[in-house]
Amino acid sequence: MRQMTFAERPTRAGKKRQKPGRKVSARPNVRHRVRPPHGARIPLHITMRAVAGLPSFRQETLAGAFERAFRTTRRPDFHIIEYSIQDNHLHLIAEADSRDALARGMKSFSVRANRLLNAALRRGRGRVWGDRYHRRDLTSPRQVRHALVYCLNNYKKHHGLSIGKLRIDPCSSARWFRGWSAARARAVDDGPRPTELPTQFLLTTLWRQKHGLIHPGEAPKIPG
Repeated sequence: MRQMTFAERPTRAGKKRQKPGRKVSARPNVRHRVRPPHGARIPLHITMRAVAGLPSFRQETLAGAFERAFRTTRRPDFHIIEYSIQDNHLHLIAEADSRDALARGMKSFSVRANRLLNAALRRGRGRVWGDRYHRRDLTSPRQVRHALVYCLNNYKKHHGLSIGKLRIDPCSSARWFRGWSAARARAVDDGPRPTELPTQFLLTTLWRQKHGLIHPGEAPKIPG
């Protein structure tokens, strides 16, 4: 007789045992690897995803909690420049002086946003983020422009809004964005800017010089 392996041993119901460990989800998690080095001159596109079961982040009270988190996250070596709030995730355009500065800045923002969101939900504590943040370094003017469009116009992708319309997402920093080509979009005044102005040449000037200003009706493309 051949001795069975542990995987072949039947369960009480006569079925093979399932493999141990975390089950594969529809959207793979960000792998827990050491983050690569980061140079201060390179902007970043960051995505943060929520844990399942929370209400839409775009509800007025929750979007307001996130805006307060953006306004109060201020560090000399880390800056959030643009953002958009979607139903279950955030998109950020950020700058950081180094990998360590990025890690400290993201921890500062995520903890602050977690606390403010729980307060808005009227619960004492609770997990908000379902995974590690996803980071993408923007090393060219074209990548920077694509990331800005993807971030600021992301609501068009998720909410089926028509492309080409002069619409500004109220759950984003689009109201303060200085790179719109349409004068009506640039004329919007919604008070003090909740995020910081860019400082690096790729994000301040070079993408405009190489590829032109952004129309509010542009369709977000898959970053690449």
